[in-house]
Amino acid sequence: MFRAIIVAAAVVLSTSAASAADIKPAVVFDMGGKFDKSFNEGVFNGVEKFRKETGITYREFEVTNASQREQAMRNMARRGSDPIVGVGFAQAPAVEKVAKEYPDLRFAIIDMVVDLPNVQSIVFKEHEGSFLVGMLAAMASETGKVGFVGGMDIPLIRKFACGYVQGVKHANPDATVYQNMTGTTPAAWNDPGKGKELARSQFDRGADVIYHAAGGTGLGVLQAAAESGKLGIGVDSNQNHIHPGSVLTSMLKRVDVAAYNVFKTANEGTWKPGIQSLGLKESGVDWALDENNAKLVSDDMKAKLDAAKAEIIAGKIKVHDYMADSSCPG
Repeated sequence: MFRAIIVAAAVVLSTSAASAADIKPAVVFDMGGKFDKSFNEGVFNGVEKFRKETGITYREFEVTNASQREQAMRNMARRGSDPIVGVGFAQAPAVEKVAKEYPDLRFAIIDMVVDLPNVQSIVFKEHEGSFLVGMLAAMASETGKVGFVGGMDIPLIRKFACGYVQGVKHANPDATVYQNMTGTTPAAWNDPGKGKELARSQFDRGADVIYHAAGGTGLGVLQAAAESGKLGIGVDSNQNHIHPGSVLTSMLKRVDVAAYNVFKTANEGTWKPGIQSLGLKESGVDWALDENNAKLVSDDMKAKLDAAKAEIIAGKIKVHDYMADSSCPG
């Protein structure tokens, strides 16, 4: 009897060890590359954290044109990678097609939903985080005029803009919000020159704080703010350090945590398919306060943001979701 228990325990330990050893994670980064200082880089930070903690390496590919997405995903699958993370909404068709071809492998997509039994879809409540940085923009503005520069003109980026406008108006109902989108193709994510041009145009019209949701293009927005003596607001990753003292805050979208958890749960045997929707309550979005912007945020501003955050989590403040209804209040 005792011998049987020992044998059974050995089998369990052997299976667990094999499961951990068998994990061959991979990630397909999207346009802009893994060092875009924004969305892709957030994912990179998450998978790097997993690698450093576990010693398990991962395969990676950086997409430079749209035709590479499906090919890269399929190449990863052919080589037995599992799980495979697709970064960004534009990878949805590739994830869907390849996941159907390889039903025994696990896939994850960040920023879009693919409804398949072997896919984990991770989306965020960007409107909630954008509401908070909108409030901060309105409180920091001396002109009562603030701006928004988006990347590719798609509903997801309109979702950022809509939440931002609501937050601005919550703090200052009389504020003016200028809005521009960079373009209608994927090139809109990686055009810092255009980002700078759009930001300067808004500054010329009186804006003194501009929030970007534009990937690499947003680096031009932050640069324009620094050069003009105005304030920018970063996105996705904490971008406060890029121009210390001129980045008011960053709207954190914790894609790093999402990517890390895909690999971690797969390694531990707790990975599950389905949809995860991460907002303030789930610590999926937030705003950044650190040594680089501490002097720009007063105790009163912070107290008001903390109160609004608590009210959003409690359901007392309802932030409109543009993706659910394209009419945006304010």
